[in-house]
Amino acid sequence: MNDSPPAYRLLSDQLRRQIAAGRFRDGVKLPTESELADRHGLSRQTVRRAFQDLVAEGIVYRVPGRGTFATESDGRYLRQLGSIEDLMNLSADTTMEVLEPLRRRVDIETAGRLRLDTDVVYRLVFRRLHDGVPFVVTTVSLPERVARLVADAPELQAGASSAYTIIGLLEPHLDSPIIEAAQSITVATAPASVAAEVGCEEGHAMLRVDRLYSDTQGRADELAVSYFLPEHYTYRVTLRRSGHG
Repeated sequence: MNDSPPAYRLLSDQLRRQIAAGRFRDGVKLPTESELADRHGLSRQTVRRAFQDLVAEGIVYRVPGRGTFATESDGRYLRQLGSIEDLMNLSADTTMEVLEPLRRRVDIETAGRLRLDTDVVYRLVFRRLHDGVPFVVTTVSLPERVARLVADAPELQAGASSAYTIIGLLEPHLDSPIIEAAQSITVATAPASVAAEVGCEEGHAMLRVDRLYSDTQGRADELAVSYFLPEHYTYRVTLRRSGHG
């Protein structure tokens, strides 16, 4: 059984990443259907389906006789999310800066959210930048069995700056792959520590996103709590009917 995504989905995902990275800013046209079909060895119908998805999601718009263009996002970082792979691909166009390296701590509440039988967790704090502008501060908590796999990674040391995501660093070392990210989104105010790192006032309205990553064995491998600055971030999710991949 072939579980790989259909060709149009792979193409639309690639175009999303290129658009998020700013490749088609300032009125630069996307390649035509014919150009993409030739470049990727696809049929025109497959390319057209990829474009249809992007249009439906508001990522691009089409002008008859002129071409296809990326929708401007008013300077915000635009992230289209629809899969675990999309979360890993944050590293394609953003930079992670470690503010607090991985450290052992006792945290009863977080340990409970990670479904642990101990109160010990390992915590890391970082911010992420797009085009040099910080737009989110994230606190990541890991079980000890996971933390020890990446404890010595240079990308997770104090002051490190890299094009990585935590789950991207973790997954090659896990004995079971991550298959789920349970997510909650709320409005919150910026704590002082967050405000200082993204350049806003304490108490500023933020978008808080909590994600709990689980593997194929049902174990919670990571809890990430992020505070996004809405002036510099646009969040978009596509929901598809099951069975219509």
